[in-house]
Amino acid sequence: MSVLAASLTFLSPRAALVGVPGLVAVLAALYGRRRADAVRRTLRLPRPEPSRGRLRVVLVALVVGLLALTAAQPALTHEHHVRVRHDTQALFVLDVSRSMAASTSPTSPTRLDRAVDAAVKLRASIPGVSAGVATLTDRVLPDLFPVADLTGFERVVRRGVSIESPPPQTSAPRATSYDALQEIPGAGYFDPHARSRVVVVLTDGETAPVQSGDIASAFATTPGYRLLFVRLGHANERVFDADGRPESSYRPDPAAGATLDSLASALDARAYSEARLGDARSELQRLVGKGPMTESAGTVRTQTPLAPYPAALALLAAIGLIALPSGLRARVPWAAS
Repeated sequence: MSVLAASLTFLSPRAALVGVPGLVAVLAALYGRRRADAVRRTLRLPRPEPSRGRLRVVLVALVVGLLALTAAQPALTHEHHVRVRHDTQALFVLDVSRSMAASTSPTSPTRLDRAVDAAVKLRASIPGVSAGVATLTDRVLPDLFPVADLTGFERVVRRGVSIESPPPQTSAPRATSYDALQEIPGAGYFDPHARSRVVVVLTDGETAPVQSGDIASAFATTPGYRLLFVRLGHANERVFDADGRPESSYRPDPAAGATLDSLASALDARAYSEARLGDARSELQRLVGKGPMTESAGTVRTQTPLAPYPAALALLAAIGLIALPSGLRARVPWAAS
């Protein structure tokens, strides 16, 4: 990886305005001290004993400034080339049918939530391979064509993939149709120069009747395709409505696991439950194998958050402020209140 440029950016610069009231208070305190000094000189009063009042003002100003900087969310942005393989690409296909909204309770992660987490982890295990994202209902639609950028992949999966978005073309108790997978070989999802094309399907196994032979024939027409299935779902899960009540129209399919295993067998592929994600990761790495890597033509942007550092410094300054002896506060007019 070669770094092209690095720069300091602020993710929410307007948030720094929260420090304005504190800054005004500090300036008012300094103005009050100057007026007190002017009155003392006019009345020819003796100079007060040396104190740490100025230190207290500095600490307050430091806390305010550092908290404002933290609120602005500074980050170090890097633009760099990455080394990537051009002989292999991957496509992660996530089932977004209604059944993927099932969970063990209204507040538990849904099957799709867990599928998204699994996709991010699996994708991270093959960093040198470009990977894309697609969704599955009764059709397969692309969200992201294969890219080398891991951060871009994660953003698309976490922000762009949701239940029935887009919705299936037809309404049925089982809206998912694995027959739609046969669209992938001819849909142009992969670079024509990629000799190995790995398709990772994350689903609950609940589908309309499957024509496994037709799907296998579709992938056999174009050499180089390898498939991997990850099944999310448990028999005690339900789809809950907005009020937290189970939808009466949905019941988990007890044959879902067997259906997916049968399809995987027909495609000479393997299917793993979410409990065996580690095994699925190993299989994915085996499928992509190893190959030559070259520097990508485009650039990838990554950001390193810096906000924790000014926040920690603000905490230390606040501790120092609190640790000042109480006697010193009495000698600082604006701090005694």
